[in-house]
Amino acid sequence: MSPILDDIATEHAGKVDVVKVNVDDNPAIAAKYGITSIPAVYVFNNGEIAATSIGAKPKQVLEQEFAAFIS
Repeated sequence: MSPILDDIATEHAGKVDVVKVNVDDNPAIAAKYGITSIPAVYVFNNGEIAATSIGAKPKQVLEQEFAAFIS
């Protein structure tokens, strides 16, 4: 997923910030957001969770799921 997220960050620079967190190294964050499966992609808008996607997905699927935030 990392290369896909890197591509999305590059292609949509200025619209989104992509931040990756290793939940094994940061278990408190995983607990805070209830992450039990990885990969987990969370979209935040104004500090609140606006959308989520769980599981590995192709770039096109992620872009469709999050179109409202990256268009």
